[in-house]
Amino acid sequence: MKKSWLLAVGLALVLAIVGLAGCSPASTTGEIKGINISSQQEGIWVTGQGKVTAVPDIATLRLGIEAQEASVAEAQSKATEAMDRVETALTKNGVAKKDIQTQYFSIRRVTKWDRVKEEEEVVGYRVTNMVTAKIRDVEKAGIIIDAVAEAGGDLTRIDSIQFSVDDPSDYYEEAREKAMADAYAKAKHLASLAVVSLGKPTYISEGTQVIYPRVVMEEVVVREAAAPAPTPISPGEMEIPVNLQVGYAIR
Repeated sequence: MKKSWLLAVGLALVLAIVGLAGCSPASTTGEIKGINISSQQEGIWVTGQGKVTAVPDIATLRLGIEAQEASVAEAQSKATEAMDRVETALTKNGVAKKDIQTQYFSIRRVTKWDRVKEEEEVVGYRVTNMVTAKIRDVEKAGIIIDAVAEAGGDLTRIDSIQFSVDDPSDYYEEAREKAMADAYAKAKHLASLAVVSLGKPTYISEGTQVIYPRVVMEEVVVREAAAPAPTPISPGEMEIPVNLQVGYAIR
């Protein structure tokens, strides 16, 4: 009886092993659900790079107001009045209201450490209101900065200015053409070194990155003096690169 039981268990184990072998993943054939894994590693794979330079036609200015007073109401009132003057200066100098967007707003307590009481003491409240202003006439950037600084006075905070291109599609097309030509040249050279014939592209993937010129600006201080010359702002040039990963078949 014991021998029959052991024989039955052994037969069940053999059948289970055979079943698992028959259901194993298609690693022996290189296929999973119709995808040929080995084909993904065949051919010649290269990265083509293309880059064009463009003159920015948009300047985005990050600026705002910071006011500190003994109470929240006083600080908020002072900040609101100053920001209204700043936004008026922006619109008067050609910045559309739709191109002015709030980026950051906060009301925070300002404290100091009281050594006698050994505790923090509230000395006031600070209101910060930061916006971005899109300047579509880049040549007026310096004039606008001066107008904002005058309107906001000592409460003015100018963080940075960033340049960009409003519609970079034509630059991307040119960069793609350069990247594809670069990829083909590299693949053809590799094919000649391997003594094989280069086939058609079987895979193309694009990666883009725009390098925006960004200028960090120091805090503006307004002094009572003769009207200074407009703040000089130079947009320079910006790079628009395109990277293509291309896989070529081997004939």
